[in-house]
This record gives sequence, structure tokens and C-alpha cells, in this order.
Amino acid sequence: MPGDALSRIDFSDNKYTLKQKAVRNAYKLYDSSGEEVLGAKQKMFKMKEEFPFTDPEGNEVFTVKAENLMDIAGDYAITDSGTGEKIAVLTQDFSFLVHKWRVKDTEGNLIAKIESRGKLVGLLRSLSDIAQLFPHRYTIENAEGEQIGTIQGQFSFRDKYEIELEEGVDNKETIIAAAVTIDALEGN
Repeated sequence: MPGDALSRIDFSDNKYTLKQKAVRNAYKLYDSSGEEVLGAKQKMFKMKEEFPFTDPEGNEVFTVKAENLMDIAGDYAITDSGTGEKIAVLTQDFSFLVHKWRVKDTEGNLIAKIESRGKLVGLLRSLSDIAQLFPHRYTIENAEGEQIGTIQGQFSFRDKYEIELEEGVDNKETIIAAAVTIDALEGN
């Protein structure tokens, strides 16, 4: 499934740390040994949301881009920058209290579900900006509904997340791209 550009990225680790810059939607992803794996920066002033992902040398490897101009529950294409081929689609399921996302392959088959945990915190976030200070927490499930990972927010000045995936999870790069994009799109 992944194209040539993605094969240059080492996704052999099962635990990653995602750090957001304080000023804008720019991110760095590190493996468990502290080595940079990916960078991403939301393109500003675009008609459609767009996030190019780069390797540690700054070469673009894939992009996540909104498929439509305006969507309450949007679709975002994950495209290999080397081949120009769509790898997967990230779809938001509209929900008031729980943030629900689906990651699907190009044929529409489910790869993973990413959902926020804690309906009470979700309710508080919708009612007050103060609740935004609480770290976001998500579970990652495979197509069969089995939990394969978590995304845990950390208390810090800027967003910091621990992304942990079970051993042997397929499509790690797609799931990780989804995690970074979700943070930016939800304004976390």
C-alpha cells in the first residue's frame, strides 16, 4: 500500500512522541529513542486544510489534504508525495461529545478507528475553553474493534502526545498521520 517515499521512513517503533510548536500547527514526531521521524506543518491561508509531512531532512513524504472546501464531518486524503497516489482517507464522524475518526484505505475498507475517551471531558470542552487545558486521550481500534493503540495527551505548555501502537500493527504511517492531523483539525 505505501509508496516509494514512505518506504524511506522508519516506522519500526511502537511508541512515538508528538510535539506541537507553540505558535502554529507545526509538529515533530519522535521515536522512543528521541530521534526525529517526521515533521508536519499545516499550510496556512489555503482554501482546503493541508498538512505536508517531511522526513528529518525536510523532504516531503506524504500530504494530508481536505477533499472538500467545507465539511462538518470532513474527508482528508493521505497522499504519497513520491508517487502522487492516495494511500488512505481520514473521515470525521460528526458527534457532539466524542470525537470519532475513521481511517480507510482507498477502496473504503476500514484500517482503524480513533475515538476520544471521556464523554464528561468532551461535554466540558464543548461548554468551556478552560476544559481545553485537560489533555486529550484517544483509543485506536482496528477494523475488528480490537484496541491496537492509544494517543495520550500530556500536560505541557504546548501539545505533547504519546502515541503507542501494539506490536505488528499494519499501516503505522497512516495511523500516525491521522493522529497529527486530528490534533490540528480539532484545534487541540
